Amino acid sequence: MVRIEIAPEVVEDFERILDHLATYQVEHPERRIDEIIAALDVLESNPLIGRPAANGKRELVIGRRAQGYLALYRYVAEIDTVIVLAVRSQREAGYLLPDVRYVAK
Repeated sequence: MVRIEIAPEVVEDFERILDHLATYQVEHPERRIDEIIAALDVLESNPLIGRPAANGKRELVIGRRAQGYLALYRYVAEIDTVIVLAVRSQREAGYLLPDVRYVAK
């Protein structure tokens, strides 16, 4: 099974995410971090599941819309290890959500 390592900078990413969730008074923000970590666990059995990114890295899409995140990682096959380099919200990563306008009928 593939080993997963978390870069020290990811702790700062989690702190930033928690601060953001607290700003918007999201209930149980720590559960969101738990969900992200649980999603990373899929890399143990399928390290190439993420879409290719620049410089040999990959992006794992976690959740969707307002609850969507991206984990940037590198899989090092020679040592059978995934190194998670960063976690960002999809909005923070530059992915714009469509502006949906509802029209009353």
